[in-house]
Amino acid sequence: MEWQPDEQGLQQVLQLLKDSQSPNTVTQRAVQQKLEQLNQFPDFNNYLIFVLTRLKTEDEPTRSLSGLILKNNVKAHYQNFPSGVSDFIKRECLNSIGDPSPLIRATIGILITTIASKGELQSWPELLPQLCNLLDSEDYNTCEGSFGALQKICEDSSELLDSDALNRPLNVMIPKFLQFFKHCSPKIRSHAIACVNQFIIGRAQALMDNIDTFIESLFVLAADEDSEVRKNVCRALVMLLEVRIDRLIPHMHSIIQYMLQRTQDPDENVALEACEFWLTLAEQPICKEALSGHLVQLTPVLVNGMKYSEIDIILLKGDVEEDEAVPDSEQDIKPRFHKSRTVTLQHEGGEGEEDEDIEDEDDDDDDDALTDWNLRKCSAAALDVLANVFRDELLPHLLPLLKGLLFHPDWVIKESGILVLGAIAEGCMQGMVPYLPELIPHLIQSLSDKKALVRSIACWTLSRYAHWVVSQPPDSYLKPLMTELLKRILDSNKRVQEAACSSFATLEEEACTELVPYLSFILDTLVFAFGKYQHKNLLILYDAIGTLADSVGHHLNQPEYIQKLMPPLIAKWNQLKDEDKDLFPLLECLSSVATALQSGFLPYCEPVYQRCVTLVQKTLAQAMMYNQHPDQYEAPDKDFMIVALDLLSGLAEGLGGHVEQLVARSNIMTLLFQCMQDTMPEVRQSSFALLGDLTKACFLHVKPCIAEFMPILGLNLNPEFISVCNNATWAIGEISMQMGAEMQPYVGMVLPHLVEIINRPNTPKTLLENTAITIGRLGFVCPQEVAPQLQHFIRPWCTSLRNIRDNEEKDSAFRGICVMIGVNPAGVVQDFIFFCDAVASWVNPKDDLRDMFYKILHGFKDQVGEENWQQFSEQFPPLLKERLSACYGV
Repeated sequence: MEWQPDEQGLQQVLQLLKDSQSPNTVTQRAVQQKLEQLNQFPDFNNYLIFVLTRLKTEDEPTRSLSGLILKNNVKAHYQNFPSGVSDFIKRECLNSIGDPSPLIRATIGILITTIASKGELQSWPELLPQLCNLLDSEDYNTCEGSFGALQKICEDSSELLDSDALNRPLNVMIPKFLQFFKHCSPKIRSHAIACVNQFIIGRAQALMDNIDTFIESLFVLAADEDSEVRKNVCRALVMLLEVRIDRLIPHMHSIIQYMLQRTQDPDENVALEACEFWLTLAEQPICKEALSGHLVQLTPVLVNGMKYSEIDIILLKGDVEEDEAVPDSEQDIKPRFHKSRTVTLQHEGGEGEEDEDIEDEDDDDDDDALTDWNLRKCSAAALDVLANVFRDELLPHLLPLLKGLLFHPDWVIKESGILVLGAIAEGCMQGMVPYLPELIPHLIQSLSDKKALVRSIACWTLSRYAHWVVSQPPDSYLKPLMTELLKRILDSNKRVQEAACSSFATLEEEACTELVPYLSFILDTLVFAFGKYQHKNLLILYDAIGTLADSVGHHLNQPEYIQKLMPPLIAKWNQLKDEDKDLFPLLECLSSVATALQSGFLPYCEPVYQRCVTLVQKTLAQAMMYNQHPDQYEAPDKDFMIVALDLLSGLAEGLGGHVEQLVARSNIMTLLFQCMQDTMPEVRQSSFALLGDLTKACFLHVKPCIAEFMPILGLNLNPEFISVCNNATWAIGEISMQMGAEMQPYVGMVLPHLVEIINRPNTPKTLLENTAITIGRLGFVCPQEVAPQLQHFIRPWCTSLRNIRDNEEKDSAFRGICVMIGVNPAGVVQDFIFFCDAVASWVNPKDDLRDMFYKILHGFKDQVGEENWQQFSEQFPPLLKERLSACYGV
């Protein structure tokens, strides 16, 4: 007997569906409660599917809503549906997939794929065969509805479909889909391509077996009159470029010609898909060869795509010049992610480098608040990557265009020219240098253009040339640029404020101490902006202040500067509650400021220190409650704890010994013991950085905990978590220097891991350097324990430290190596040339260290005799030979 609804029950469900379309929040709350009550009745879901598929008297939005509520129920408790109910739902879906209404068909498709993704593809074996059979229906609605459902299933379950779990249905499905590429309805053709497209990136075997048919069918559809079809053809070719370029190479010339046309398609969605082709091609080794002959056509197409469209300008409120008094809506503010502290070393010829295994966020492009990805952004990104491939060969095609754009009377065109100039900055820098003395003043002038969107793009483009600006005499460009940028930081347009702040932060990183003469002027501007900015830009302002502190360092430690800067920062600090995420950027900023001000931060350190400890304590407590009763408590946001630990590191580093009383009066060591064992790698990473900084600043509080801490450090020497491993390694080195010979009981629990890491292929440079330093330091304090291992690490040890600048860490590590060579000279014999090279990397070692080097080099030379030494030193590169003979007389 087939299930039938009870009339009264049906009226109740319909009333509920009507109420749930009401905008009134009170009604909405009542609807939620009613839903929860009705969900106690197993056949409530039968009513929902009945309204969706059978109740043709109701309006479509109500029927569709019924299906969407059912979909949510399926998502939440499908496993608890009685089998009678789930069978009824499945039957109804398949019987009604050809509903005359596109909205109802789409809703049923969503419902089907939701059931399928609840593990039901296996236990609903008739689903795929039935949908595939329905494709052959004479009725258009049935065919379209089934294809819509299949497309959603392919999107959600592509991996499962290509596995043995289901008996490889793709062997039937893909040839079937390919037949429909020729269907008379554009909607069906579009579904068919979209279905096959789901299997390109995963290289599904059934598609690889039919790859040539697929590519030929795409070529047939290339000029289709339907834009959705053209979009899917472009998307397919872009993906094939990544996975089966071998199949496209024979047709590359005509594909490029086709994509050039499509990148100018009147439908922006098609143009955007086609534009992705250039981005993907730029990553392929054949790019240069394939595109060389087409640059003359491609360059103007990309440049043309970089103009704002009319709709962009409306969305960006391009005609609103002054909006600084308008508060930000909360959804405009993107969540910020704190990048945990990683300890790095200083290199020759540059500041401490960024860890190369941590991707820098892209600082590209200026209008991320807008529709996230559009033709303008894609064209700019493509020009940027192609500039990096072709370098200055791109310029002959670009420069003639640029001249016309940059000085154009129409602001939209001028703006796109400034964007072009910024996009090529990285790739074409060499070739652009001769034009910069003329262009930079023009860009600086554009900073005061009457259109806000021109002012904001000029900020961004100038930041891309900051390196060159700083390399010139300061009065020529740096001073005028800084003067104008500071005015833009106080612009009356929020977008310009944001672009100017970000641009200024880049300039600070490049200029470093060049900014010292202007500090007073810079601080006045940044502090004034504090009183002026709305919420979103305040967060960027913190970053500009933190970067300033990082760039000028101790030069900031002047009473007049501290007097300007600290009161507004501390006022903000007091305003914010412990659970406010705005604390993240403020804490990061204060961390940089504390490190720069050093003793100048003392008057402010107590409340800052206390609050950080509280944040760590609160987060740990909340995590504990959540672990014990996950149903009653929310999981904490551990970023609060991570940022607090990093600021404590900044305090320890900035205040040094002065932090001792603060540590003495708090339970930070107990908290640190818990943080070091947290499940989240970023928490451990920041804990080990703090442990190292406290070890340097006030070891007397760390020492009583060493026996408990060392095993945890040993466990974290796992290179799978690069940054955790890096900071743990660094902390062990700092602890060794403080412990001296008392380190002996712990050598066994860390040394084997360190030796293994230093010998691993593909270990990031930063981790190798820190590992080498720590092995050297361990050997310095416990040579008897470490020296026997010498031959297992001496070669990678020497090569990883040769590029590090002379500093304390390098000094202690080399003393360790020298002591170990004294204990076990045989350990270094095989690799002595590497040791010679590492010694030569010192510019001026301290006198006693130079003596140690001298003794080892001469000892080795005397040992082997003059003749053998001559033969040995013949292998030296000329530069090494020179340095050793000049510095050590060998």
